[in-house]
Amino acid sequence: MLLVTHEMRFGFEVSDKIVFMNQGRIEEQGPPKELFERPQSPRLAEFLKNARF
Repeated sequence: MLLVTHEMRFGFEVSDKIVFMNQGRIEEQGPPKELFERPQSPRLAEFLKNARF
């Protein structure tokens, strides 16, 4: 199943894999815990810093 959301807590809790897109391109993907705790891209790190989580 594919789910698109900006609700970060919900996405973290229900996902097996998260795909972070920036300007229509996949910027980073992987398990929720890995992406939320150790983002590799500066854009994802900035997004998570500003997200209500």
